[in-house]
Amino acid sequence: MNQGRHARAEQLIAQERVEGISQAEREWLAAHLQECAACTDLARQTDQALRSMRAAAIPFPSGLASRTQFRVRLRAQELREREPKRRALWLTCAVSWIFGVASAPYVWSLFQWFGQHTGAPKLVWELAFGLWWTLPALFVVAVLLMERVRLDDEPAWMRPDR
Repeated sequence: MNQGRHARAEQLIAQERVEGISQAEREWLAAHLQECAACTDLARQTDQALRSMRAAAIPFPSGLASRTQFRVRLRAQELREREPKRRALWLTCAVSWIFGVASAPYVWSLFQWFGQHTGAPKLVWELAFGLWWTLPALFVVAVLLMERVRLDDEPAWMRPDR
């Protein structure tokens, strides 16, 4: 037999045990193994090697499990410490918006009074009022963008799952 058939048989023997092969390839391999003692021996040795590897106990370093648990707990603690900061940010913004809504009529009157006494055009003091209203939202956007940039600089294994 030529070397090409033996090489194909060797490849199919390895592939059958790892990824699987098609039915046509399995039939070809079975026919070849009936004819070729060397490839049959290779298939038997491959099976024995795989069985030995599956049966072999691999000793892990002592304390590996406890060190892994420690690292997982440490990472979970880091994530918990970050979370309250974000909650505090949202709480602060919510309080700011509540006070903004509650005080909006008074602030509108203040801007109107200031605009009339300074002779500022109506459009100017209305834009100033709008800017006063959007500052908390702009602050939140800036903080979240800075947080995003910081997270993008961290290695992938340190990023919290979302």
